[in-house]
Amino acid sequence: MASWSPDAPCSCDCFVSVPPASAIPAVIFAKNSDRPRDEVQEVVFVPAGTHTPGSWLQCTYIKVEQVWKTHAVILSRPSWLWGAEMGANEHGVCIGNEAVWTKEPVGEGEALLGMDLLRLALERGSTAQEAVLVIAGLLERYGQGGSCREDPVPFCYHNTFLLADRTEAWVLETAGKLWAAQRIQGGARNISNQLSIGTDISAEHPKLRSHAKAQGWWNGQDAFNFAEVFSLTQQPVRMEAAKARFQAGRELLQQRQGSITVEVMMDILRNKESGICMDSGGFRTTASMVSVLPQDPTKPCVHFLTATPDPSRSVFKPFIFEVGVTQVPQVLSPTFGAQDPVQILPRFQTQVDRRHLLYRGHQAALGLMEAEQDQGKQLREKQQSLEQEGLEALRGLLTGERTPPPQGLGSLFQAFVEKEHQTYA
Repeated sequence: MASWSPDAPCSCDCFVSVPPASAIPAVIFAKNSDRPRDEVQEVVFVPAGTHTPGSWLQCTYIKVEQVWKTHAVILSRPSWLWGAEMGANEHGVCIGNEAVWTKEPVGEGEALLGMDLLRLALERGSTAQEAVLVIAGLLERYGQGGSCREDPVPFCYHNTFLLADRTEAWVLETAGKLWAAQRIQGGARNISNQLSIGTDISAEHPKLRSHAKAQGWWNGQDAFNFAEVFSLTQQPVRMEAAKARFQAGRELLQQRQGSITVEVMMDILRNKESGICMDSGGFRTTASMVSVLPQDPTKPCVHFLTATPDPSRSVFKPFIFEVGVTQVPQVLSPTFGAQDPVQILPRFQTQVDRRHLLYRGHQAALGLMEAEQDQGKQLREKQQSLEQEGLEALRGLLTGERTPPPQGLGSLFQAFVEKEHQTYA
C-alpha cells in the first residue's frame, strides 16, 4: 500500500467566492497548485471535439470510454500527465483538486488520477453540478489510483474537488469510490487537503452511510458527519499542518466577505505567512489560477493563469474562450513520445527536461530577483505592470467600457505570454 512521506507533495489550496461574498456579480475561483518543486506545469488548450461512438480515450495510466462530444478546455497541468491540477471549460466551469487521505485504503493500482477526473469532468460537464456527477460516475466505473508524482517511489492519494460555474459552487470529497458533495449557493469556501464536509451534505454515494456503519465508523444513530466519520484518527504531520492553512484561508476569505475581487484572490494565493504560497522543502506552489465567472451570461468568463511557480513573483495572465483561441507554444512543454519515462515500464526510472520557454525565462528572472536587488526589483515592477494591464482589460469587459472584437479576446493570453517572455529575454 502506498503511504504518506515527509516530502510528499500533499498541499494545495482552493478558494471560491459566490455572491454576496463577491464584490461584483460574479463567482470567483482560485487555486494554488503545490507540487514537487522542480515539476513543470504547462498551460494547454484543448478545443471542443466530436468522437467516434465506442472509441476509447487514453488517460495517464488507463483508458476510459470516450463520449461523443467534449467541451473546449484550458488546463494547467504537470507536463508529464494527461489530466490537470486546475482548469476551466468553455461553459464557465472551473475545477481544482486536492490530495486527501481517509480511512478508506489507498492502493498503488493504476486507475484514474484525481487530475484525470478533473479534466474529464471539464470536458464533459456544462455546469458544476454536471461535473460532480461526471466524477461520481467515473469513480464508480473506473476507480481512482496510481502514482501522482514523477518518481520511481509510488505516491498515491484520494481527492477532493472544488467546482464552480457562473451561478454556484460545489465541494466534492472522495474516499475510494465513495463520495459526498456540498452545494454552495452563496458565501465563500475553501478546501485544503482534508475532509471538510460535515453534516451539510447535498448529495452522496448511495452506499456511503451503509459502508460507514458496516465498518464500525458510524453507529447509525448520531448525525452523519462525513469529515468526522471518514477522516483518519491519526493524521500525518502534513495533514495536521493543512488544518492551519485551511483555517488561515477561511479567515482571509471571511475578512473580505462582501468585498472579494480577483485582486483579493490573487493576494490570498500570494500569502506566504499562512503557507498558502508554498515554498518548503521538496515542494512549492508550481502554478496558480484565478477565474472570474460573471453571472451575466453575455459577459465572458476570464481565467488568469501563471504557467510559472511562486505566484508572489509571477504574472497572472488573462485567458478567454473566444474566436481565434489556439495553443500558446511558449507555455507548452516538449514531448518525448514512446521514450517518455512515464510510458516506459517500470515508470519514472529516468528524468527528462520538461521546461517550456516561459518557465526557462521565469527561472532566470527568479535567480536575478534573488541575486541582484536593483535589477530584481525592476523585473518585479515590470511583472506587476503587465498584470495590471490584464486586470484593466478585465474591468473594461465587466463594465462594458471595453468591447474588443472576439478575435482580440481569443488571442489575449498569447499576447500576454509573449510580453512576459520578452520581459525576461
